Amino acid sequence: MKNAIKLALSLALVSVLSACDGDDGQDGAVGAQGPAGPAGPAGPAAPNPPAGAVFVMTNEINNTNDGNAVAAFLRDEDGMLSFNGRFPTGGNGSTDFDGGEGLDPLISAYSLINTPDNRFLLAVNAGSNTVSSFRINTDFTLTLIDVESTDAAGTGAIGPNSIAYNDGLLYVTNIDADGDLGEPIQEGNVTGFELTETGQLFPIPNSTRELNNRPAAVRFSPNGDYLLISSINAGSNQLVSLNEDSLVVYGVDDDGVLTANQTDGVTSTLQNNVDGRNLPSAIGFEMIARDGGIFAVVTEAREFQSDGAPPAFPELQTGSVSVWQLMPGGTLDPIQLDVPASSAEENQRTACWITVSPDGQNFWVSNALDASITPFEFSGAPGEIQISGDLTFGPNTPTSDFGLDLSTTPPTGAFRESDGFIDLDITDNGQFIYQLFGLTGGIGIYEVSGGQLTEVGIYEGNIPLMDTQGIVAL
Repeated sequence: MKNAIKLALSLALVSVLSACDGDDGQDGAVGAQGPAGPAGPAGPAAPNPPAGAVFVMTNEINNTNDGNAVAAFLRDEDGMLSFNGRFPTGGNGSTDFDGGEGLDPLISAYSLINTPDNRFLLAVNAGSNTVSSFRINTDFTLTLIDVESTDAAGTGAIGPNSIAYNDGLLYVTNIDADGDLGEPIQEGNVTGFELTETGQLFPIPNSTRELNNRPAAVRFSPNGDYLLISSINAGSNQLVSLNEDSLVVYGVDDDGVLTANQTDGVTSTLQNNVDGRNLPSAIGFEMIARDGGIFAVVTEAREFQSDGAPPAFPELQTGSVSVWQLMPGGTLDPIQLDVPASSAEENQRTACWITVSPDGQNFWVSNALDASITPFEFSGAPGEIQISGDLTFGPNTPTSDFGLDLSTTPPTGAFRESDGFIDLDITDNGQFIYQLFGLTGGIGIYEVSGGQLTEVGIYEGNIPLMDTQGIVAL
C-alpha cells in the first residue's frame, strides 16, 4: 500500500515538472501596472521659428570669395536678423558701371527679386552677363537651380541690372546693348525668359528689344499686360538717340513677347525747361493698383543738368517723385510730376528707390547720398501723393554740405561721409522695412507704423562694406 502511494506521488511530481517544462504551457496573467516614477527635469524650450527672411546680393567679383553671392538672414518677430548662410550665384558681380563710387554699383533697382509665391529668388550677375534662379527652401536657405546668359540675342549686351517677373515670365534689362558705349551714354536692351515650375530659365525667342537709353529698372503692370522700363540718362545731350523718355512702356503678347514698338514714353522734365530743373534720373519705380486705376510711381534723382550736360556734383538738386496713370492701350497720363522728396531746406538730392505697403496706401523713397527715407501716402484725387511725415535718417547722415567744398570735391569723397542708402524692401506683412547701407556694409531695420518708421536696429557683417546691390525681405 505504501509503495502504491509513493508511486502515485512520484508520477504526480513528474507530471507537474513536465507541465512546467513543456511547450504547451501558458503564462499566467500580467500583473497590474506599478505607479509611475517621478517626472524628469524639463528640457530646453524649442526656439521660435523664424518669422521670415532677408536676402542681400553681394555683387562680388571672382577674385573676392567665389564671386557674386546672396547673403541670407533669418528674421525674428522683432525684426532682428541672424546670418543664415552665403549662397553663390554661379556668376560674377561688377563694379564697372558706376564710376568707381562704391555706391549703387549697377545704378539700378530690382537686381534681386523674389517671385510672389516666395518659391524662387532671382539675381543678376552683371560681371558675367547672366541671371541666376534659386529655390527658397523652407528653412530660408537657397538652392541654385539655373544660370543663363542675358545676351540671348547675341548682340554683345553687357551688364544685366534689373529683373521683372509675372506669371512665369521674366524680363531682364542690360545696361549696354552691344558693349560699345561708355558711361553716361549707354543704350541698353531688355530680354525675356520663361521661368518654369522647377525654377529653370529658358530664353524667349525674339523677345529682345533695343532701348534708346540706359535702363535702371523694369516692372510689369499688375495685370501683366505691360512692361515698363525706367532710364537714368534720359535727356543726356550725349546720347546717340537724344531720347528724353525716362519711362517707356511695351505691351506683352499672349506668348510673352513684347510688342515691336513702345506703346508710350514719357518724362516729367524736358531739356532747357524754364524752371532750370535738372533732368530726372529715374531709378526705382513701382506699379500700384488702387482707386480703380494702375499708377506708375517713379523716383527721380535730379542729376543731369537742364541742358542735358552730364551730372555735376555741386549742381545736384532736390530729388522728386512723379506719378502717371497707365491707361488701356499702354499710354501714360500724368497725374503729378516732380513732387519734391523733401523740403528745400532738407534738400534730399538723390531719390532713387521705393517700396510700397501691402495695401498700396503708403510708400517710402530712399535718398542715397543723404542717407534718408521719405514717407509718402496717396491722398486726394486718385493717384495724387504727398509726404506723410518726418524723414528717417541713417546713423551716418551727412550735413547738407558734407562739410566739404563741393566745387572741388569729387562725388567719391563726399560719398565717404554717408551710409549711402540704396535698395530697400518691406516685409510681406508690412511690419518692417530693411534698408541696405551701400557704403558701410549694414542693413537698417525699421518698424512700420502707418507711414512712419522707427529704427529698431542695424545689422552689420556678412556683406561687403561697399558695392552691394539688391535686397529682398520676406
